[in-house]
Amino acid sequence: MHIFSDFRENLQIMALETTEQDSLYSDLEKKSTIEILRNINREDKTVALAVEKALPQIEAFINAALPKMQKGGRLFYIGAGTSGRLGVVDASECPPTFGVPFDLVVGLIAGGDTAIRRAVEYAEDDTAQAWKDLKKHGISEKDVVLGIAASGKTPYVVGGLKKAQLKGILTGCIVCNNGSPVAQAAQFPIEIVVGPEYVTGSTRMKAGTAQKMALNMISTALMIKMGKVKGNKMVDMQLTNNKLLSRGTNMIMAETGATREIAAELLQKYGSVRKAVEEFYASLQ
Repeated sequence: MHIFSDFRENLQIMALETTEQDSLYSDLEKKSTIEILRNINREDKTVALAVEKALPQIEAFINAALPKMQKGGRLFYIGAGTSGRLGVVDASECPPTFGVPFDLVVGLIAGGDTAIRRAVEYAEDDTAQAWKDLKKHGISEKDVVLGIAASGKTPYVVGGLKKAQLKGILTGCIVCNNGSPVAQAAQFPIEIVVGPEYVTGSTRMKAGTAQKMALNMISTALMIKMGKVKGNKMVDMQLTNNKLLSRGTNMIMAETGATREIAAELLQKYGSVRKAVEEFYASLQ
């Protein structure tokens, strides 16, 4: 009976959610390809404006998280489905882009790594699992937890945020409905209301785009504030392929005025753009 009572309660909540409202378009199967594309594009254009309205909330979360991370704290993303996958993507791109440790930003998804590629049934409905996943990483009050849930009611995220708060851990969230349970469980909620999806309820679309935009802002702003960008360059990026080696060489040339040959030698010797530039100028003294 408990499962069905929860289901009925969720149905009542869904009736109020903008993410579950009926699409502004009908008879989609009858539309031409270009009509579908134009309508999706029209809806996508509204996402950046919705994100813009949430900038003060995004700023508040970043300003609260930054001191924690400057003192050695980590940032954890928790989510399910598309939201969880977006968190994993953003976290996994921080080390190669900014040269930070792989455990500085951690993405956790309901159902574990298996759920990155295929859905794990009912994984998001377990209110206790997120905290179990966080404990595996030795989470403490030094760290920060950001819940990601388009609907704003995912039990995995709600449970994780509530437990984190009880443990004195700073919490935030990204949701796409106002006044949601996830937002109520976070100290720094970010509410980006994008309205109905082109395909009713398909929150991998506008809601997913909004979440990705917010995550880009959060991780990039934090890394800039932590000194991982110089000017506008990724001076600490990991040099893991020829494209990045070439980019790093160009950055050294632009910064120092060195020839390509010298810049490439410096990069090969010191292994990072930042170190190569520092050593170049040190050699001139």
